[in-house]
Amino acid sequence: MTSISEVADILDLDQILDQTCSLARSVGEIQKANLSGRNLGIATKSSGVDLVTEVDHYSEQYLITALRHTYPQHAILSEEQGQQIGHSEYLWIIDPLDGTTNYAQGLPIFSISIALQYRGQTVMGVVYAPVVDQIFTAIRGKGAFLNGKPIAVSKKTELGQCVLATGFPYDRATHPDNNVNYFAHFTPRVRGIRRMGSAAYDLANVASGALDGYWELNLSIWDVAAGALLVEEAGGKVVYLPKKRGVSLVAGNPAMCERILTEMAMVDAD
Repeated sequence: MTSISEVADILDLDQILDQTCSLARSVGEIQKANLSGRNLGIATKSSGVDLVTEVDHYSEQYLITALRHTYPQHAILSEEQGQQIGHSEYLWIIDPLDGTTNYAQGLPIFSISIALQYRGQTVMGVVYAPVVDQIFTAIRGKGAFLNGKPIAVSKKTELGQCVLATGFPYDRATHPDNNVNYFAHFTPRVRGIRRMGSAAYDLANVASGALDGYWELNLSIWDVAAGALLVEEAGGKVVYLPKKRGVSLVAGNPAMCERILTEMAMVDAD
């Protein structure tokens, strides 16, 4: 386990956090300026519902260029590149536009996710939702914040009082492990389920207590690296599901994670 003091001896994480927030806000301005645009250059990737736009690519290149200029010795892993640039104990993990389907539709729910790892452990994370101007930040061991104010996960423990969030894999039409069975199980048992279309923003809202819990299957590391740190630093828990595809996880306060996992096990046992 990486000690935060070990990293702090080498890097000024507070300064890096400030720089990262400024970078996220700059990219957010680009995205807002092009929201609802008619010439987004929309294309598909892994399936017909897995979209990418020119704004995704531009945002990614903007971030990579800035990070390589400021931290030339650091490695970078980004969604659209799909591969790591460079080799280092320090790895930036970025999702330049999480929620591309929303963005392509002109829906204002999307986010920018930027995380910094040291020796495989996330030590700093930023999730920025440009339209609502919410910037979620965390440094390992120093708590989580929304627009500079401390945040904490929900304390609810009863499913019937909870609003959960989830999402569905891009190959949901062709792969049987597509979350539909869990969704159907939870729907009558909770106060509400939200499907916002941005895993990073879902996790950030779990960290702030706006959502009481979250589960999703077959994500990627760039979807969750920053958001998972936010949840943990807000007093919550992230449980990874190694028997599921890709990065699959449950998040919330510890009791809520156990409740969600118990219900999922019931579905699996049927």
